[in-house]
Amino acid sequence: MKYLKLVALLLLWLPVTSEAQEVLYSQYDKFDMRAGDYAVVGMVGGRLYNYRNSSGEAVLDVYDDSMNKVAKVILDFFPDKIYETRFIAYNDKIIVLYQALESNKVVQYAALLDEKGKLLKKPVELGGVKTGIFGAMKTYFQSAVSENKKMIAIYNVSEKGHETEFEGRWLDDNLNIVKRSRATFKADNAIEHADVNIDNDGNVYMAVYTPEGAMNYADQFWILKLSPGATKFEPKEMQLEEKFAASGYLKVDNMNGKVYFGGFYADKKNGGFDGIIYAAYDIAGGSFVTRKLIPFDQELIDAAGARRRNHSFDNYAVKQLIVKGDGGFVMIAEVHFVTTRSNYTPGLGFYSYYSPSTTSTVREYHYGDIMAMSYNNDGVRDWSAFVPKEQYSQEDGGAFSSYALLNTGGTLAFLYNDFNTSRSRIQLTTVTPDGKTDFRSFDAEGNDYPDWLPRNGKQVAGRVIIVPCVHKKQICFAKVVF
Repeated sequence: MKYLKLVALLLLWLPVTSEAQEVLYSQYDKFDMRAGDYAVVGMVGGRLYNYRNSSGEAVLDVYDDSMNKVAKVILDFFPDKIYETRFIAYNDKIIVLYQALESNKVVQYAALLDEKGKLLKKPVELGGVKTGIFGAMKTYFQSAVSENKKMIAIYNVSEKGHETEFEGRWLDDNLNIVKRSRATFKADNAIEHADVNIDNDGNVYMAVYTPEGAMNYADQFWILKLSPGATKFEPKEMQLEEKFAASGYLKVDNMNGKVYFGGFYADKKNGGFDGIIYAAYDIAGGSFVTRKLIPFDQELIDAAGARRRNHSFDNYAVKQLIVKGDGGFVMIAEVHFVTTRSNYTPGLGFYSYYSPSTTSTVREYHYGDIMAMSYNNDGVRDWSAFVPKEQYSQEDGGAFSSYALLNTGGTLAFLYNDFNTSRSRIQLTTVTPDGKTDFRSFDAEGNDYPDWLPRNGKQVAGRVIIVPCVHKKQICFAKVVF
């Protein structure tokens, strides 16, 4: 195990104090980035669990507080070909949702493990979908987990013209199938779906919209509610007042019985963003009780333009929506877009060597600035903060780009790679409750230190985040304690 102590300031709700950030690396394990799968599972029974699957071996690695490996659990019930996985960690058990490639089908399974990672009962098969002649090419099954983790929805959504169809199964936290349902919603124009959320009672909320223009902005937007086992949606349209919505994000507030929506809007169907949308849907009443269209003010435009001189808010996508106790909110967005080109030139993307291209068409992944905006319950902006970054890579899905977020309940901490130099450097930016930013960096320097994958990091405690890392054909995990 490698051990590294680094010193930086993290600003908290309370008076400012200086604290050491403790960064602990686990040992390396063999891993092929191009063909492997990995995940931070979380804390179970006082131990940290991480998942890796490479060269046909699927395992859970178990770590103590010092990131020493204390156990290795082989997931021998996994089939040879895994398409997608998701882990849900509890205090005393783990649920793993996984999709298997079986002949010409993708089959969805769920398995229940005890606090030591041992299989408790036979995995549950939840459905299968035939693939096309070219094999598995898309997302076939998705999942939504309630905040208390007691309700899980496994579903697939398909659109055909003006209709969207939802088919789902509701599971409890012991993998009992409690309800099944299929429901269809029809609009006047071609329709697409966005976020799917589930509340603690098992109600599903799905965002759907009708795209318009070259930018595919929404000219109509609904939240569709589907109770467990129901066969008909309860739709509620959010009025856009002849605006066009984009990059929407849903968040369920179980405590106050609301579903919040945050996104951007444009005045023209093919124009740039002109402001943000914030809305609250009341679960009990089945209607929107708050809806605000908030234009970008000049101060925010100037701040964004200082980094992005033309079309200041283009390519921003909402990543998080944090609802404050007074009804206000913090919206976090990030610049993200993908380009392609026909001529391959090696080495332009810092991390391209992990996934060398063998075709003449190269996908380029761009991740830019992070923008955080805080508004009060009257829709007045309290502050804004920008985290400047410019990340570019080729044919890797942007795996090393974007950021990890740690939310202490007051301060927001962003961890991300800066690889616009000859080597990778990990950056930390904190944003305090009044919008002040503090920038710190610590190098993962030298051949002995790995490249971090921040966007796959996971907060596992109030001030602890785990981030996967790779070095050549090896993987390890970094524990950052604030």
